[in-house]
Amino acid sequence: MSHVHTVLAATDFSPAAVSSVERAALLCRDAGAVLELFHTVNVSDLDRLRRLVPGIPNRLKQPATDDRREEITLLGGGLSELHGVRVGVHVEAGPAFLKIEERAADVSADLVVLGVHGTNTFAHPILGSTAARMVESSAHAVLVVKQEPRERYRNVLVPVDFSEYSLPALMLARTVAPAAGIILMHAYGVPFEGKLKAGRVVEEELAPFLNAARNEVFEDLYELSEAAGLAPRAVRLLACHGTALEQILEQERTRYCDLIVMGHHGEAPLLERVFLGSVTKQVLALSEADVLVVPGP
Repeated sequence: MSHVHTVLAATDFSPAAVSSVERAALLCRDAGAVLELFHTVNVSDLDRLRRLVPGIPNRLKQPATDDRREEITLLGGGLSELHGVRVGVHVEAGPAFLKIEERAADVSADLVVLGVHGTNTFAHPILGSTAARMVESSAHAVLVVKQEPRERYRNVLVPVDFSEYSLPALMLARTVAPAAGIILMHAYGVPFEGKLKAGRVVEEELAPFLNAARNEVFEDLYELSEAAGLAPRAVRLLACHGTALEQILEQERTRYCDLIVMGHHGEAPLLERVFLGSVTKQVLALSEADVLVVPGP
């Protein structure tokens, strides 16, 4: 993806959503893209009541939709005036995830922007959120905004595993943060390293294997940056010894990264998705930076 033409920002008018629509507007301003604001009216409570008390008219959901449409129209007007971006607004009733995904397809969104959680304070902030479900299952790139956007992204961390998802993640990182420093990293180790250490294989004996692994990682990182068309001075390459999650969070902290861009395998096993087994979702849960998840080619 070399350009972003349309950004869909889903809002539930919660404090987290304020930051997400502001970030979306900033991205649209810099990219010259159209901002599409979208809200889904949750009518599940009314639907449950209707099943218990037959005869409640379906039209009762219309006032809620009208009220939200007025709110989102005012929000869109304010963002357009403040940031000089074109803004469209749309409101629908129904399940948030399904409606957001449908709307993203309808407007050919290049990016979907969400807050880290919604207004359901009883839900787990990650497992119970629309953002988590979008990251798990969306066919679109999803940006989960965690921080109040005071400026453009400055330092972007792109952890890769050299799968087919790595190049799209790196290219999208440059697209959404063209002025930021890119840190391209891979966490490596020696096969069965833990068992070898448990068997009292000392560091000196492992050193040649670790050095060889490190050199190979640097070669692969360099090839990946070249494939993305990045100049050598535009990207910093990091080969980090350790587990992926540990090193991602460490580099985020020590290098003051405000955005993490990762690929995510949309066909991950069901148990992995349910039990938060993927590194991507653990980063989403534990990082402080915004997280942009790329679904891959």
